[in-house]
Amino acid sequence: MRISTTGVVVFLLAFGGRPEAAFAGGVKGKLQCPGMRDNRDAVVYLEGVPGQFPPAKQPAEIDQLKMVFTPHVLPVVVGTTVKFQNSDPVQHNVFTPSKAGNKFNLGTWPKGESKAYTFDKLGEVRLLCNVHPEMEAWVIVTPNPYFAKTGPDGSYSIANVPAGKYTLKVWHEKLKFAQQEIEVSASGEVVASPSAAR
Repeated sequence: MRISTTGVVVFLLAFGGRPEAAFAGGVKGKLQCPGMRDNRDAVVYLEGVPGQFPPAKQPAEIDQLKMVFTPHVLPVVVGTTVKFQNSDPVQHNVFTPSKAGNKFNLGTWPKGESKAYTFDKLGEVRLLCNVHPEMEAWVIVTPNPYFAKTGPDGSYSIANVPAGKYTLKVWHEKLKFAQQEIEVSASGEVVASPSAAR
């Protein structure tokens, strides 16, 4: 039986244009977070996935609305540009003391304007506003797009992971999790439910 070139192209496009995506599984689970009532906004991500992962062409966005950074946690691939919008009727500032963010300070700007920053280092970046010290958010810069944020119950799901052995890591604003070695097969899902250190 002959398979046409057109058929192969269509098949690959159906799996995101990457040959390895046609032979991919998934990782899912639920974080165990003792003492926490709400387990949302932890970031679960994989290290060791081979390949090049250019960031999206369109910037990610964080808004400043009702005196809150929204979203509170934003995971992005390294190299991603994030646009910071001010939707409040007061001036806001965005700066970080974090080394992964090169300790940037974007200055202060009024409602309706925005500024942008490109996150070129891996790690966690704490965002603050020096006009309103109660405001705080996080950008988690990952090596690839194989990450997920948890829901209120701590559940997460990472789809279309190429088959292989990887290190599963968890970032949580208040809790610490040990990294976990996992192996993803060419189909099916790996269940990994890390528990926070007590």
